[in-house]
Amino acid sequence: MHILAINMLALSTLVAGVLYLGDYRRSLIQAELAAMETQAELFAVALAEGAVQLDQSSEQRLASGIMNQMLRRLVQATGTRARLFHRSGELIADSRYFGQAVTSVEVEELPPPGAEKGTGTAGALFDVYDRLVRWLPGALPLKSYEEIAQPNAADYPEVMSALMGDGANMVRAYEQDSMMLSVAVPVQRYKRILGALMLTKPSNAIDLALLDVRLDILKIFLVAILVTAILSIYLARTIARPVRRLAAAADKVRRDHGREDEIPDFTRRNDEIGDLSLALRDMTQALWTRMDAIERFAADVAHEIKNPLTSLRSAVETASRVQDRDRQQKLMAIIQDDVGRLDRLISDISDASRLDAELSRAHKEPVDLAAMLTTLVDVLGAAGDGRSARLQLELVDHPVLNVSGMEGRLVQVFRNLISNAQTFSPPGGVIRVTASRDRQMVHVAIDDEGPGIPPGKEEDIFQRFYTERPQGEKFGTHSGLGLSISKQIVEAHGGLIRASNRQGAGGRVLGARFVVCLPAE
Repeated sequence: MHILAINMLALSTLVAGVLYLGDYRRSLIQAELAAMETQAELFAVALAEGAVQLDQSSEQRLASGIMNQMLRRLVQATGTRARLFHRSGELIADSRYFGQAVTSVEVEELPPPGAEKGTGTAGALFDVYDRLVRWLPGALPLKSYEEIAQPNAADYPEVMSALMGDGANMVRAYEQDSMMLSVAVPVQRYKRILGALMLTKPSNAIDLALLDVRLDILKIFLVAILVTAILSIYLARTIARPVRRLAAAADKVRRDHGREDEIPDFTRRNDEIGDLSLALRDMTQALWTRMDAIERFAADVAHEIKNPLTSLRSAVETASRVQDRDRQQKLMAIIQDDVGRLDRLISDISDASRLDAELSRAHKEPVDLAAMLTTLVDVLGAAGDGRSARLQLELVDHPVLNVSGMEGRLVQVFRNLISNAQTFSPPGGVIRVTASRDRQMVHVAIDDEGPGIPPGKEEDIFQRFYTERPQGEKFGTHSGLGLSISKQIVEAHGGLIRASNRQGAGGRVLGARFVVCLPAE
């Protein structure tokens, strides 16, 4: 309904503007006045030549005896009314009367049969049309035309102008929505003004011409309304109905929490509705994936916390029964280790749980990886003892390595990777940090000389709570979330992280390599 209403409103506004026809109406009026002026000038010449006689003083004057007859003959085929005024202002002839004065018989032409607007349906339609025409803007501010019983030249400004030697015209309001057009020209012989001829004519022809044009416009409007209604119904079926189905399906998924409720697939449409359907389906799938991930994360957290809690509980119960001081001290050491492990585990879990929300809200800024890696290598290299692996940084070919991201989180990624390499590197080994850039990506590789990654575990090491640690490391020192968090941060920046083994001659493992790729700014 909204689509139909909007289309109808736009179409109706356009048609209302077209129905105005103000300029067209004015051009018709000007053309009619020009034609009447030409007729009046011709009639004035005829009257000056055929109805002038000399009086006793040999002065030219209009012969009133033949004026009415001549006027009626002249205007018979034009549909106009002619009135002749003496130069004194007196009306001396009127084509509407027989005889020589206004007291004669008045003649009124009746309209032809069927010319009336009629009654019934036709009359009602014409009444509606008349009201519509009066409602349209742009009506001329006209004075009303009044029929005067004994008119004088002073009653008509255009006649007074003609008696002064200048032709003039005037438009007056007549019978509600019609007009009365009038022109007046001087009647003169040998440059002597003998009187003034005034022609008047109602605007019936102009009104009928406007009516015909408006009826043609309304016919086109009716056809356009029909086409618009059909197109609106079609659009409603092809746009509104699918949108309602998508909204209902999305609401059902939200309320029922069931995976069996799927979003309708409109991707074959290849339009905006299809794009919306695809987006909603992808969003729903992402939500279910996220819920599965949260469920797995909760299970993993419960499992990882349960182990130190079980050990802690067993140690506490045993310590309460043991009287030997040495055994009590060993149990207290176990308790402290389990508490420390729980503390580290809860801190890492808290960081991992907040990470996703933080990455979605954080504002990315330009980050200079070259400066960051230089500072990080200097700090971590200075913090190690003499037996730790040495850190080497190499910036390949391109000194400007800018990316868009969150500097604190990127520092966390590279700190985790370098710390992980330090853990697995042998004493006196070398950890190489190499940064390079191509046209679209910045690549940072971290190579160590440790035992490498167990075969087939290149992807598993990025899972949560994966704990493949070097021999001799105290159990529980790491939570197994570091690489998982690093992967999540890198992917949130639109990059990727991968791990592999460096191999030498004969397939000997030379160490592990972690590569981080980030979009260059």
